[in-house]
Amino acid sequence: MTLLRAVWISLGCLTAGAAQALTYPLPPPGSDVVGAVQQIEARESDTLLALGRQYGIGYEEMRRANPGVDVWLPGEGTSIIIPSRFVLPNAPREGVVINIPEMRLYHYPEPKKNQRPVVETYPISVGRMDWSTPLGVSRITEKTRNPYWFPPDSILEERAAQGRPLPEAVPPGPDNPLGRHKMRLSIPGGAYLIHGTNEPRGIGMRVTHGCIRMFPEDVESLFERLPEGTQVRIVNQPVKAGWLGGNLAIEAHPVLPADAENAYDPLSPPPLEAAVLAIAGVLDRGTGRVDNERLVDVVDQASGMPALVSRDDTRPLALEAMTARSGP
Repeated sequence: MTLLRAVWISLGCLTAGAAQALTYPLPPPGSDVVGAVQQIEARESDTLLALGRQYGIGYEEMRRANPGVDVWLPGEGTSIIIPSRFVLPNAPREGVVINIPEMRLYHYPEPKKNQRPVVETYPISVGRMDWSTPLGVSRITEKTRNPYWFPPDSILEERAAQGRPLPEAVPPGPDNPLGRHKMRLSIPGGAYLIHGTNEPRGIGMRVTHGCIRMFPEDVESLFERLPEGTQVRIVNQPVKAGWLGGNLAIEAHPVLPADAENAYDPLSPPPLEAAVLAIAGVLDRGTGRVDNERLVDVVDQASGMPALVSRDDTRPLALEAMTARSGP
């Protein structure tokens, strides 16, 4: 057993299939941070995309954590950060929670008797600028294996204008962009899905027409375990705040433009206001002073990695890294 594998097992991180399913013990009330940042050395054949899939991290997460590193050819011996530490979203820890700016899904499975609760987290792709993913609370209403894809008129028109016409129905197979599994959400209109993909390289980007796209092995894992009726809460939290021990941690992501027309939950505040409210709510729970200068830096950098901003402990969480090469 390698050192890295032993450390991961001790952290409660499990693996599944070709990619790493990130599963952590659910922290107790008053604690909001899970996982650990890792530091590895790239091999000659590695790409950031392949490493991200191996460790359960999306494209943008890997790119922001490794500025200046070539996505396609990091190079033998290059130090690579795996940003696998997360502040849990400011939302009820139940069902499925999707944070759009983070491009990440959190699943809180119902624990069995005498079993410790856990949280699973997966990278996703979300709607691009002109096809935003709606916010709000919905449920899974339908599950389909090997689905047909019936492109809506808007997509048929878009592709025709690009000179890449689509058929009215795409059968199951390697050309189907839904992959092998789809789960329909109860969002008005019925067009929004959680599904797989035939282009896994795009996971972790804002590239879909509003659906939630996942690695094939990740959506298959959830498909097998999420019953119809499972609650899915979609939030827009570019800045997350939480406690690790007595220290405040902030995790910031680039702010995505709000789309009032597609945000069907009228109670959802705008992204920046929501971020401020989330931070204020967390601050009410503790007595430690906040390093405001560091807080501003963390939000401005929007690296996607949690950082401690309490005055009594301003070590970046990224420094709590493991240095090893072989993965689980």
